[in-house]
Amino acid sequence: MVDRFLEQQPAVSAALLSPQVRRGESDICTLTEADISNAEDIIKALKPMNDATILMSEESSPTICLIAPLQAHLIQDTKDSIGESSMVREIKQAISGDLSKRYKSEQERNTLFTASALDPRFKGLPFLSEEERGEMYGRVIAEAASLEQEVRVEEEETPEHNTLREEDTLTTEEEQYQSPSNKRKSSSSLLENLLGQTFTDARVQQQPMSAYARAEEEVTKYRSAPSLPLSDDPLSWWSKNQMMFPLISKLAKRYLCIPGTSVSAERVFSTAGDIVTAQRSTLASEHVDQLLFLHKNLHI
Repeated sequence: MVDRFLEQQPAVSAALLSPQVRRGESDICTLTEADISNAEDIIKALKPMNDATILMSEESSPTICLIAPLQAHLIQDTKDSIGESSMVREIKQAISGDLSKRYKSEQERNTLFTASALDPRFKGLPFLSEEERGEMYGRVIAEAASLEQEVRVEEEETPEHNTLREEDTLTTEEEQYQSPSNKRKSSSSLLENLLGQTFTDARVQQQPMSAYARAEEEVTKYRSAPSLPLSDDPLSWWSKNQMMFPLISKLAKRYLCIPGTSVSAERVFSTAGDIVTAQRSTLASEHVDQLLFLHKNLHI
């Protein structure tokens, strides 16, 4: 509101000076030069908060991965600077004090930091110390390994999965017996029998890695990869690189789908209010759902 007033202030002042507006009034109360200067300082002090609010109110990808970097930036940006007026310092102190009291619990911090770590744009976590970054990625490794074990247990407990696995095994065994390349396999086994002891290092038997070791290897590779530019979409990046990071990509799907604000849900309620009016109060609930879906996905 203050920003819009400053934008229209020359037109407002010109209108107040018009004889048709004054209508004989000797004096019209308006803002002084000091008031306008203070308003400009207020706009400058509140601009980072305004930008952060607009960013988190978008519907493209305002997930919780943005919260920790934005909070750290706003707290850093609201520190006192040389040459600022007392009013600006008070505004910044109020903002910094309020933001510093938020997200203090360990569970909230772990959730926000994990989401930021799984976003390839913020994986450097510059707002954390080196020790905190190490602990954060240690939790990511443990959670990714635990998630892999949970998925494996669920697959083993699914009867359909076991049936398919047995059928696949039978099919594979039949193909081995019926394959025309059995002669080549026999010759390969003869070669191994003859020269296997001499060239033992030619074929190294690798032990299967544990889920934790694979998760640790993926996190190391993920952290060494170049960071994603801020203008790019992290979800598209994970879609292209999920084969390279199969474990932590599953964890990223869990965190990067969490909305950072309730703005999108509030917009759905507002849209529903525009659809279900007094003249359309007899709409069936399934038709309301269809209309809402079409309205929100029309651009697709």
